[in-house]
Amino acid sequence: MSTRRRLIAVVVLVPLLAALALWAFAWPAARSAPRDLPLGVAGPATATAQLEERLGRHEGAFEIHRYADEAAARDAVEDRSVYGAIVVTPEGTELLTASAASPVVAQLLQEQMGRQADATVDVVPASEHDPRGAALTASVLPLALAGIAAGAVVTLLGLRGARAAAALVGSAALVGVAATAVAHSWLEVIGGNWWANAGVFGLATLAVSAAVAGMAALLGPAGIGITSGLVMLFGNPFSGAASAPEMLPEPVGAIGQWLPPGAGASALRSTAFFDGAAATGPALTLTWWAALGLGAVMLGALLKQRKASEPAPERELAEVS
Repeated sequence: MSTRRRLIAVVVLVPLLAALALWAFAWPAARSAPRDLPLGVAGPATATAQLEERLGRHEGAFEIHRYADEAAARDAVEDRSVYGAIVVTPEGTELLTASAASPVVAQLLQEQMGRQADATVDVVPASEHDPRGAALTASVLPLALAGIAAGAVVTLLGLRGARAAAALVGSAALVGVAATAVAHSWLEVIGGNWWANAGVFGLATLAVSAAVAGMAALLGPAGIGITSGLVMLFGNPFSGAASAPEMLPEPVGAIGQWLPPGAGASALRSTAFFDGAAATGPALTLTWWAALGLGAVMLGALLKQRKASEPAPERELAEVS
């Protein structure tokens, strides 16, 4: 490629990438609103009928789940089946929220439903050291960067096959321990089981690092850029960590949960505040990313080994054909 063509490519490509990044980060934030947000309603049918009718006026905003009483509604909030619930009793109306699931959603429910409720109860509160969930949200980007860095370093150092896989797993495990030591033991912004949180941090890192190294093993150095771009340009802004997946435009919220940053944030909320409730789906997503990435690392090493073992005439003939 001539110097002029390279110059034109840079001049055109950089603004396109900037526009793409601005769209990916700004558009979901600018269009944040509840979309089929799971919300519970509990109480006698005669008492909740009018309430459900009012909620139905917010077309497409809420996905209503009906429960017999307050105990069932509380269980649903604690199981992460719903973000909150409105309970109608003879004594009055009570709003149940879970700021640990999403401080933004808890505030939204208080603003829209708080006037109709006689009392508001935060069933699963966020950490008192991080009531707005800012620290948990901030953990998404460092984990993604750590994964990208680990995958890139393993590739650039020329590690292949089992050695590369061992390096990726080992570095992810250490990241998990270090991140939990900071977030759980030092800053105290997350609770729950220490080792469960470390497992989520480590698995989220491995999902990214293995994907980066796996793509590089199959496609060469370009694989680093492709996977890094996917994680940074789509994984982070589509994660819903700052609010909730149901607060993002469709299908952004769903896509984000299939990418490591979104799955990692959801799994961490579950282990840190909900005793692991609803962590299975996100954990499986991270596991698939890690397994496929490590598989690609091993496959790439095998393909290179076979190519290197071919006789020179056969390789030349294959290249000519």
